[in-house]
Amino acid sequence: MPVLNLTPAFMAPGLVCPPEKKRIEYCDTDVPGLLIECRSAPHAVPTWYLRYKANGKTAYTRLGNVQDLGLAQARKQAITLKAQHTLTPKQAVEAKAPMGTMTLDEFMREHYFPHVKVHKRSWKRDDQLYRIRIAPKFGQLALSEINRRDVQVFQNSLLKEGLSPASADHHVKLLRRLCNLAVEWELLEKNVLKGIPLYMVDNQVENYLSEDQMTRLMEVLRTDANRPVCLIMIYLLSTGCRLNEALKAEWKQVDIANRVWRIPATNSKSKRIRSVPLNDSAIWVLEQLGTQERYMHVFVNKRTGTRYTSISRAWHRLRKLAGLPNMRAHDARHDAASRMSSAGVSLYQIAEVLGHSDPKVTMRYAHLSARALKDAANAASVIVRKPVVVVQPEPAEVEAKAA
Repeated sequence: MPVLNLTPAFMAPGLVCPPEKKRIEYCDTDVPGLLIECRSAPHAVPTWYLRYKANGKTAYTRLGNVQDLGLAQARKQAITLKAQHTLTPKQAVEAKAPMGTMTLDEFMREHYFPHVKVHKRSWKRDDQLYRIRIAPKFGQLALSEINRRDVQVFQNSLLKEGLSPASADHHVKLLRRLCNLAVEWELLEKNVLKGIPLYMVDNQVENYLSEDQMTRLMEVLRTDANRPVCLIMIYLLSTGCRLNEALKAEWKQVDIANRVWRIPATNSKSKRIRSVPLNDSAIWVLEQLGTQERYMHVFVNKRTGTRYTSISRAWHRLRKLAGLPNMRAHDARHDAASRMSSAGVSLYQIAEVLGHSDPKVTMRYAHLSARALKDAANAASVIVRKPVVVVQPEPAEVEAKAA
């Protein structure tokens, strides 16, 4: 078995088992007993082990695989375990490293990001929030040194910096989540940020277009020279789909004859196949594109020959032309849902079209449906209960007729 000084550079290319062997151990010289086991079995992941003597016999303790556990952390764990196995139980407890001594940077690098890259689709957003603002403020602090007062001061500073209350809350929520996981993984004794006040408990932003706003927007989308992006926005307004779903759409998923677009589970936020009915407006958009015979994707930048991945810059210009500087592309989805609800479409049907996996999400449109029902009830009331007004003639008119 190779005995060498394990380094990040040595491990970076990826450790493999030689083809002539079934398994191999790479032993660390810095921490005797610490080793990485590599197996030749398919999908086998190199794994950290600590080899030690217990009651005169050789024993192994698995520490974790190399994808989840970095070199420095593996050495730290190995040293702690070796102390526990060589000392009496009482001494081992005393020798154990106290909770919360790991810095936030170490926790993020060695624990949090390896975890969320597997379990959270939006982990890149967490990475951005952490790198830009959280790490410079708290990265070098031990987990136990992060306190409520400093986080609340940090939260206030984000507002002064110009961030919205919702954005400031996102940073605090991430810090709370980090501490929750640190407690769960026994790296921190208590989450002191639990229950810390937020600026906006319900920060959902839903913009619905008035008839005048819709008229202005459609005028821009029908006439602007950037036809591909204009057509994308009309498609969003027509189908209520998510922007990312539209940009990833392929022609093989579109059945124009049966007027349906089948979104695969891989492109859907809910991770399930969804069928979106195509109305006249959506069909018109597809007919205008001219990409069906030449490209795999529906919405293609013809200058590059590749699908659109973002329309942010173009949409920023278009919404300003329409006098809607605060409208997001995602608001087209809300607007489509509101028009369906106001037309009397059931919340269940709206959820199916939009691909909501949680009924609570669709309930945000319940007030629109209720408003439509109330208007219908009021209309019926006017017809059925409209009072008959009898105009009584003035006394002078009655006398004139009698004469």
